[in-house]
Amino acid sequence: MSRLRIFAETDPSTPLFASYDPDFIAEELEKIGVQFERWHAGKPLRPGATQEEVIEAYKADIDRISAERGFTTVDVASITPDNPNKDAARAKFIDEHYHKEDEVRFFVEGSGLFVLHVGAKVYEIECVKDDLISVPDGTTHWFDMGPEPRFTAIRFFQQPDGWVGHFTGTDIAQKFPRYEHPSQQAA
Repeated sequence: MSRLRIFAETDPSTPLFASYDPDFIAEELEKIGVQFERWHAGKPLRPGATQEEVIEAYKADIDRISAERGFTTVDVASITPDNPNKDAARAKFIDEHYHKEDEVRFFVEGSGLFVLHVGAKVYEIECVKDDLISVPDGTTHWFDMGPEPRFTAIRFFQQPDGWVGHFTGTDIAQKFPRYEHPSQQAA
């Protein structure tokens, strides 16, 4: 289930706002220029679908957002807990950074945690299957896929190096809780 929690940047223990309602999540994120949508596949997808099958299943939404936003490249990224490089992949974007183009991800399956640092607030968005998030270029944030990552995501780019992270050097990401995949969390 999608979730948004908003914190004061100085207090990672007490959310100022929390919601599991996708409409409320979209409304709150829109206030800071972040797009949040829910998509549904136009065709059934089997487990382990190829990149081409995934893109075909979401073709209408992919074409719409690419036309609206000028994306020239779309690909599919996937990671599972048995990936020998999972720790390095997690570490890659777990510190505060920004990109020089919008970071747009659609979760075909699984989940991940985007944490945005905007002004004096921290917006923690747990993205799950069917969630699209678009983080505006220049927005400081971090992404945590958890210790046992499991997701397949469609990624959108305008430039080949659009995914490159520019790190701020702050330690704010270490002050906030790390992500645990929903199946790893205590009941």
